Amino acid sequence: MKNTVIYIVRLVLVMVLTMCTANFGYSSNIGLEKSDSTSVAKSKKKDKKSIKADSVVNTSDSKIKKGWSIGPLPAIGFDANLGFQFGVMAEVFNYGDGSVFPGYKDKMSAEISFYTKKSMVARFFYDSEYLIPKVRFTADITYLNEQMFDFYGFNGYAAPINYNLNSRFYKYHRGQFRSTFDFSGKIIDKLDWIAGVGYYNFDISKIKGSKYADEVTLYDLYIENGLIEKDQANGGNQIVLKAGLQYDSRDHEADPTKGIWAEAVLFGAPDVIDQRGDSYMKLGVAFRHYIPLYKNKLTLAYRLAYQGTIAGEEPFYAMQNVNTQFFRQTLSEGLGGMTSIRGVLRNRVVGKGIAWANVELRYRIFDFRLFKQNWYLSVNPFFDAGMVVQEYKKDIQESVDNPLVYNGEKESVHMSAGLGVQVVMNRNFIISAEAGKAFDVRDSNGLGFRLGVNYLF
Repeated sequence: MKNTVIYIVRLVLVMVLTMCTANFGYSSNIGLEKSDSTSVAKSKKKDKKSIKADSVVNTSDSKIKKGWSIGPLPAIGFDANLGFQFGVMAEVFNYGDGSVFPGYKDKMSAEISFYTKKSMVARFFYDSEYLIPKVRFTADITYLNEQMFDFYGFNGYAAPINYNLNSRFYKYHRGQFRSTFDFSGKIIDKLDWIAGVGYYNFDISKIKGSKYADEVTLYDLYIENGLIEKDQANGGNQIVLKAGLQYDSRDHEADPTKGIWAEAVLFGAPDVIDQRGDSYMKLGVAFRHYIPLYKNKLTLAYRLAYQGTIAGEEPFYAMQNVNTQFFRQTLSEGLGGMTSIRGVLRNRVVGKGIAWANVELRYRIFDFRLFKQNWYLSVNPFFDAGMVVQEYKKDIQESVDNPLVYNGEKESVHMSAGLGVQVVMNRNFIISAEAGKAFDVRDSNGLGFRLGVNYLF
């Protein structure tokens, strides 16, 4: 445990130093001009479209950037479920003539990285409010390959966990390719429409490798007992369509201290490719509120969310997907893991319908200047909770006479709590290290860690 913490601290320092190098050493801007707060305020009045993600704390100490800026970074991190991450990434910004700074005309990012627990990520992301007039457009093209994908069964506590078994009992191989294209635009001030289309391919199998061929896993038992249908067992293809509304009054997109961010999205997958009768429609609702308790120093932030099936039944391999407006992080899955219920095992809480909540206090400890940039250090004690509210194939699960599949326990709330530390530069780039502990040993018998970027919500 001590060595893990030391390693995480070292990773944070490397990320900070490399981020600063990227800011100063790899810029291809056409020009840099000194600005005061008055000129920046005027530029904001000229163009209201400036994307809030890159607002800075103190514009009087910033410089107006023009043209293209390229920032190569190491893709390093840690997640208790995935292991240590290593790879490379690059972020490219187009600030145009500087009139929208600290917003941007175009943002692109590319990443290829690997995790020590045998998984990899290759991702390209694009974001712009200017490519299509009056429309925010995002594109995400990603390939994920996990040799040891976590699978703990369906319906939360109804699926028992036995820690005496080899951890591979709760794994299978998953490859996933996705390409999503999402759009949003103004209806009235702070209220947007949302639309999108995506293609997903899932490649599912037992853990690859001859030495694992004879091992029986939970995945095998679910197929054998009909909880996973045989024609779904090896994955499939989906076209996912979405439409919805979003209300956003946050003062800042990446680092809000006040405001509301809420969305309601209908999404569905007509089974037009595999034609196995797997069409479905779901509703996702999320309400996030940021309440300033003391100036910009202390903020209470909470999220209430629900995702449930309203028609049809999705295939098992798509149930862990948590759909939002667009992918702000590489993965949006749950429940469980450090991106939903921090400290609970990833994919521990999976069903046709799920509900969850996150509450945290974000305390800005102190501000400082370093490498001519504005920084601050913050902490965020948190509490998370969630549960399955619509069961998936529960009748079949109850009929299985095997204590590894079903033991008669009822679903209830899964809870965790923990603490995070953030290093924030210009309110643009947030390095976050968080540790969470589940309240119930049925959710995890250890401590969950995550080192990555951005707040959870």
